[in-house]
Amino acid sequence: MSLLQLFTATTPILSVFVFLVVLRLPAKKAMPLSFLITSVCAYYFWLVPSTQLLGATIEGLLLALTILWIVFGAILLLKVLQKTGATDVIKHGFAQISPDKRVQLIIVAWLFGSFLEGAAGFGTPAAIAAPLLVALGFSPLSAVVLALVADSSAVSFGAVGTPVLVGIAQGAIDLNTDQVNQVALTAISIDIFVSAFLPLTMVLIYTRFFTESKRWKDGFVITPFALLSALAFSVPAYLVALFFGPEFPSVLGAMIGLAIICPLAKARFLLPKENVVSQSEYSSSLSNSLSLRMAWAPYIIVTILLVITRLPELPIKSILQSVVFEWHDIIGTDISVTMMPLYLPGSIFVLVSCFAIWLQRSDSTVLFSAFKESARMLFPSLIALCTAVPMVRVFLQSHVNHAELPAMPIALAELFATHLSEVWIFIAPLVGSLGAFIAGSATFSNLMFASFQQSLALKADLDPILVLALQMLGANAGNMIAVVNVVAAASVVGLQDKEGEIIRFTLLPMFYYCLAASSIAWLLSH
Repeated sequence: MSLLQLFTATTPILSVFVFLVVLRLPAKKAMPLSFLITSVCAYYFWLVPSTQLLGATIEGLLLALTILWIVFGAILLLKVLQKTGATDVIKHGFAQISPDKRVQLIIVAWLFGSFLEGAAGFGTPAAIAAPLLVALGFSPLSAVVLALVADSSAVSFGAVGTPVLVGIAQGAIDLNTDQVNQVALTAISIDIFVSAFLPLTMVLIYTRFFTESKRWKDGFVITPFALLSALAFSVPAYLVALFFGPEFPSVLGAMIGLAIICPLAKARFLLPKENVVSQSEYSSSLSNSLSLRMAWAPYIIVTILLVITRLPELPIKSILQSVVFEWHDIIGTDISVTMMPLYLPGSIFVLVSCFAIWLQRSDSTVLFSAFKESARMLFPSLIALCTAVPMVRVFLQSHVNHAELPAMPIALAELFATHLSEVWIFIAPLVGSLGAFIAGSATFSNLMFASFQQSLALKADLDPILVLALQMLGANAGNMIAVVNVVAAASVVGLQDKEGEIIRFTLLPMFYYCLAASSIAWLLSH
């Protein structure tokens, strides 16, 4: 691989980082520039044929539409609930549990977000948790940053175990079911220790950067409660993974965590006397006649539908997946795309939004107004997503080329392996995070790099199960900075043009996650 080819392979990563994080360009400018540079370099230096570039671009545009549909549905549900007054009722309901925003952050982003990740995955948690945090009085920037950091540990078993059952099981070579389950158990065993500090990290970020006092101390005083909240999710999730497999650890772990933490928060167990937010901010009376149960009903219905539509044992999953749009061998390439519109979470969001109008006794004009406002909020994200996803697909589909090179991500990983195999236990999570950062999916990161990680582990005389577990955990960490996730979450709360600032906040927690996982794995292997 020549120097220009090395530059080409790193272009999608470097250009996104430079334009978004360093130069602070909005995503609607940074992503088109990154896509253009990546495509030009892929054509001239990686020698990818123009038909392959065009096919990957078309694939990316179609996949971008599915992401936009999910984002639109999330925005629509938020707008409907704002207009019916449900978000105000929910806000006051949380005040009854605790008026402290630190506690609300843990309950909404960490526990409820983990439940949504386990049920649906694919960007759903941040799309729902971030606007809920905004409704509770968090700034849009803090809401997105903290929702992304929270949506990490639960990703191991997101979307009813998809990163394991699809990513590891299909990405690795010759692993039987017991070995796949062992990878998952190893990952969550490490993650119990790594994730123990994530709720505290979230609280510290909030109190230091997003409150008026801007003090670390305000976060540290809640350490016992934050640690308990972390373990209230991770320990039950581990037990579910141990006894029942990889489908429901995140779903059931989060449900058990909510059942434990909410009553304890109400009783102020392990909580300091003072609140970051005083009770007076929630003291105004509600004019809305909705009950708390009725206000929460749309979110409850969404979560129930997400779960039952993902269970392979029930016929509804196959019914929804039977409506398929497929395009094989796009313009004569080996690229194919499959879309199942009814199965997308966005379709559930839209359906429940319409139902919420009737359930909360509003009228069709509210729904029509919510549709218009949602479309208006989504529009600025069109350019960003419709260039970011094609750039990712060009990167991933670059295996077809006249230079006889592998796909760019594999070439980069092989380069790492050549020079860093002796310290691979510290590199393996970073490779997983790289996959999630670019592809926007832990599942795809596992699919893309599992076999590579497996082969490298054998060459470096490391336990392949342990290295695959680190791949999973790295993919979890990469979820915090994945460009597609960042753009989508920012769109839901109307925070376009701040994507680079979001990534600057989530980079450090991502590196903590990878380094902590590697350190624990190193201790286990010595």
